[in-house]
Amino acid sequence: MTTRNDRGLEIDKAVIFNDPKSQQILHQMNRVALADAPILIVGETGTGKELLARHVHARSGREGPFIAVNCGAVTQSLAESELFGHQAGSFTGATDSRAGWFEAANGGTLFLDEIGDLPHALQVKLLRVLQEREVVRVGSRKPIAIDVRLVAATNVDLPEAIAAGRFRADLFYRLNVITVNLPPLRDRPGDVLPLARHFVSVYSRRLNATPPLLAPEAARTLQHHPWPGNVRELENVVHAAVLLASDGEIQSRDLRFANLPGSFGAAANAGPLDLISTQLQRLFYEPPPNLHRRLEELTVRRAFVFCGHNQVHTAKLLGMSRNVLRKLLKRFGLIHIQPDATARLPRELPSYVSGTSDSNPR
Repeated sequence: MTTRNDRGLEIDKAVIFNDPKSQQILHQMNRVALADAPILIVGETGTGKELLARHVHARSGREGPFIAVNCGAVTQSLAESELFGHQAGSFTGATDSRAGWFEAANGGTLFLDEIGDLPHALQVKLLRVLQEREVVRVGSRKPIAIDVRLVAATNVDLPEAIAAGRFRADLFYRLNVITVNLPPLRDRPGDVLPLARHFVSVYSRRLNATPPLLAPEAARTLQHHPWPGNVRELENVVHAAVLLASDGEIQSRDLRFANLPGSFGAAANAGPLDLISTQLQRLFYEPPPNLHRRLEELTVRRAFVFCGHNQVHTAKLLGMSRNVLRKLLKRFGLIHIQPDATARLPRELPSYVSGTSDSNPR
């Protein structure tokens, strides 16, 4: 289990959300910040759910600490002790009594990140804590009253997890008093540059250096990147750029993107068109000559091969008439290709492609 209770520069990042969608969410959070009701923040990994939780805490008027716990790092053997505390001698190695994170956050806010990954046995105990507003340490029978504002976050579809038996419905309803859906960074373009400049300032201060300027070309590159890793990816990219920048300015060449489809957030479930869109962004940064023609030829050529050089099937696959396809095949020098007797069609063509055959593919 990992925790974070620093309250320095991290709190400031939440209010860097300047996109209209983000501003609407912040307005909603400001309205409920003073209440004690639990808040559930739903969004992809790295969208800034903890930043939003810190913003709520900063506006809550609570004088206690903000403590963040990563439920995804909870180990079954020690999780109960970490969350609720333990008494000396309650298990092997427990030489001293120790308060858990609920007690540590007393008077403040406890942020449970990745709540959907909390072990099922702990979900029962968490539900009781929320209902009774008290904890019982491991090895003790004495309840300890607590005053903690709970903010939970998840990138898991909890209703789906409930249906699969991985999450308790009663705990979901207890957490689901105020729910916030935090959009991914690609849907909040107005946040990109303010956050980027904020991270430039943060990492420059850590280096005791003057913050470099963000060149216009670099700013455009940041704005047009799809950000599969959301705010976390942006922070890492800017951190590296601050280290690589020269002459007091960050250029596009200083921006190092991971380019690992499927490794972050929604990219993990991205469809083929999403992955193509990501690669197009890379091409747009340094476009080759005749980009549109080359992309068009690539599409036609690959479809023609996929359909075994059958023009009718290819036209249907691409959603165009055979006459239009023939013009493209002539343009790209493919019209005289003969069907390869050794080539095989895909085992199962889509029904809208295979419904009609053509004995003369030329």
